[in-house]
Amino acid sequence: MVIDFLAKYCAERLTFRDRPGQTVPRQIAGYGAWNRECAVAHARSSDYNSFVRTSIVAKKKNREFNAATFLATIGEGRTNLTFAKKQGIFAQGDAADAVFYIQKGKVKLTVVSKTGREATLGLLGVENFFGEGALAGQALRMGSAWAMTDCEIQRIDKKAMMNALHRESAFSELFVAYLLARNARYEEDLVDQLFNSSEKRLARVLLLLAHFGKEGVPEIVVPKISQESLAEMVGTTRSRVSFFMNRFRKLGFVDYSGGPEGGLQVHSSLLSVVLHD
Repeated sequence: MVIDFLAKYCAERLTFRDRPGQTVPRQIAGYGAWNRECAVAHARSSDYNSFVRTSIVAKKKNREFNAATFLATIGEGRTNLTFAKKQGIFAQGDAADAVFYIQKGKVKLTVVSKTGREATLGLLGVENFFGEGALAGQALRMGSAWAMTDCEIQRIDKKAMMNALHRESAFSELFVAYLLARNARYEEDLVDQLFNSSEKRLARVLLLLAHFGKEGVPEIVVPKISQESLAEMVGTTRSRVSFFMNRFRKLGFVDYSGGPEGGLQVHSSLLSVVLHD
């Protein structure tokens, strides 16, 4: 296991420090017998073995940690709530005094400008947090949250959330990793908006909603997602979304037979639109 782990890192062109009596190339491009010999040599080093063992234990710990189970034990400051489809969870301008954790259903985050223009910031699913701006000193909500489906959501008061983060390091690591991933997603969205066509942006949004590139089997995007919502997320007009969706359907990239509720099914072949120059 240790050898395979290090060999993989060699294949990904990691830079290793030279050691006395060892000749270690700094940029290893392939993954053949030569790289395996390199990995074997490094596997003999105790500090590399320690690094590998620590990484494996950390990954195993993260897999085993269950945020929902832990949040159920934090005591006061948490409330289990249910929301019907299209019901508001909080509104722009409300007091930012809690963080929310999705146990079931899907949630839509939106923001409205002073001129009344609405934009969709994202669609969240099970095991996602939202409303975390309360922890960063926001006094008022900068956007709104709506239930796209029937939802079960846990509301955690700001003080209780802060105590939970301080009390359990595994939960803190999970939450920080989630925030970093969200931040990276926002940066990618900005680059996408600046440099890609509306067709590519739509294809990327659909793939993200279907969880392509993440662990697990791609799922139906959301039941009956409207073209208006897609247009808000992509930053274009409904007519352009309709035009591209019809094109995707004719090419077999998407179909509307994703279940009894008429969900949208996204196929991996849609990746060709994003990757095409």
